[in-house]
Amino acid sequence: MASSSSSSSSWLSNFWSSARRSKTLTAYSSEAYKSTASGEGLLRRLGLFDLILLGVGGTIGSGIFAITGAVAHDVGPSVTISYVLAGLVSALNAFCFAELASRFPAVVGGAYMYSYTAFNELTAFLVFAQLIFDGHIGAASVARSLTGYLVTTLEIFPFFKDHVPSWIGHGGKEFFGGVLSINILAPIVLAILTIVLCRGVGELSILNLFMTLTKIIIVFLVIVIGALEVDVSNWSPFAPNGFNAVVTGATVVFFSYLGYDVVTSSAEECKRPQRDLPIAILGSFLICAILYIGVCLVITGMVSYTLLGDDAPLAKAFELKGLKYMSIIVGIGAIAGLTTTLMVSLYVHSRFYLGLGRDGLLPSVFAKVHQTRRTPIFSQIWVGVITGILAGLFNVQLLSHILSVGSLTAYSVVSACVVTLRWEETVVSEVSTRWISTWLEGVLCLLTIACCGFGAGLCFRFGASFVMLLVTVVIAVIAVVALHYRQVYVDPPGFSCPVVPLFPVSCIFFNIFLFAQQHQEAWLRFVVLLVVSVGIYAFYGQYHGHPRTSNQILVYDKPATEEALITNHDLDGVDAI
Repeated sequence: MASSSSSSSSWLSNFWSSARRSKTLTAYSSEAYKSTASGEGLLRRLGLFDLILLGVGGTIGSGIFAITGAVAHDVGPSVTISYVLAGLVSALNAFCFAELASRFPAVVGGAYMYSYTAFNELTAFLVFAQLIFDGHIGAASVARSLTGYLVTTLEIFPFFKDHVPSWIGHGGKEFFGGVLSINILAPIVLAILTIVLCRGVGELSILNLFMTLTKIIIVFLVIVIGALEVDVSNWSPFAPNGFNAVVTGATVVFFSYLGYDVVTSSAEECKRPQRDLPIAILGSFLICAILYIGVCLVITGMVSYTLLGDDAPLAKAFELKGLKYMSIIVGIGAIAGLTTTLMVSLYVHSRFYLGLGRDGLLPSVFAKVHQTRRTPIFSQIWVGVITGILAGLFNVQLLSHILSVGSLTAYSVVSACVVTLRWEETVVSEVSTRWISTWLEGVLCLLTIACCGFGAGLCFRFGASFVMLLVTVVIAVIAVVALHYRQVYVDPPGFSCPVVPLFPVSCIFFNIFLFAQQHQEAWLRFVVLLVVSVGIYAFYGQYHGHPRTSNQILVYDKPATEEALITNHDLDGVDAI
């Protein structure tokens, strides 16, 4: 018994020690790019324009072609305000991502890598698990939606009308009472996109350029042509169901903005990461926000909001106005939008696997980079295969209501990373009891703010008294004041998120507020995946993890130094750093 107790104590001690491992911030130097030049890293080929299109391509998809109409049907013309409110929260998140992208300009991993440095290994693994679960299910769902649009477009031609079986791509052929739902076209589409991505980031950039520009042009045509058909009387009443409906709508359309953060995962493939990543994140977000608001104003002005509950609201609005040719154009735009969203999703999640493979939290095969193509072939194929199986065998669209909780929690962790990495004690090398106490005190304040956001969300969701809502807000404000006065903050090199800690902690509060609006099944999915992830880490990750500080970079104080560090290498005729 004593031996068993000692063994258990030793295991827990090792688990706790491993879970608290973290990456350290090191000086920025030309050695950081050595692995890229030698063939161990990815190819630096993406410029600012490529990154902006990557952000737009990953953001604008089903949201603008489907969700807009569904929310407008419930909220009314004030869906525009819902998009504005959601956009303000997303803007706060974008500033946080922009700072960290500037501060970690030469490594892949995004939110996973930030939390690995600001907090610890276990937190980083949990962030990865939440994001990758949403990523696989979400990509499979998008693949099914894309095949549905493809079949619908084909059925415009008489030869295909009513001749395409459901098991090919229009929904799915159900077996065993709906347990299986066969869709052949979705895995085929995923296989094609995976092949494109395996060929290299250049091929991704070219296809994304074509598809994203097509999508933007079509959305612009929708706004311009639709504006000519606007009847201002359709905007009255502007908020038929009150302000509460507007806020609820904001919690739904918030997810339409998810995607600009994928830019951070391309850090190792960006030519000038410190300069271009923050600009691309904020620029792609701004473009998407303008397009969303423009579409909302036009679609609710063209027809009554009561007619917009359809799965294809843009097409229906133009049909009701007698502009059937625009329905075809909108269908093409939807195909382009869903294709870029799907492709970017496959791309970014393969880079997550690459980061974990390098750190030993997954088998080393995930860290392999093809010597010629300079892409993580195995990680990319793995993402394509898993997503293809889900899309081909299951109606994953039924699970859409339990997604996005991973993104909300990951965004909250990213915001917390901005705050903790600004604390002066996380930069100095000396470690003392005072440092530990201050750090823990700050983390407790961040957790308090998150709990207050969840409490406020529950109060709003279930119509609790205003006093209870006010109490949660007051406690959150006290925690923010404590963060401001009890911590010493330093300005980071590169891009700086404004008004720290107010901006980042506002992100945490509102993200968790939105978390509280999710379906209860989404909460259960979050908890179950959390437990499973801890189990996987306990039996594999803690024994194989080996954080390499050489992968972690703190950018320099003088931007001009970057020019001196950039050297051009002729790698297969492509410029790289």
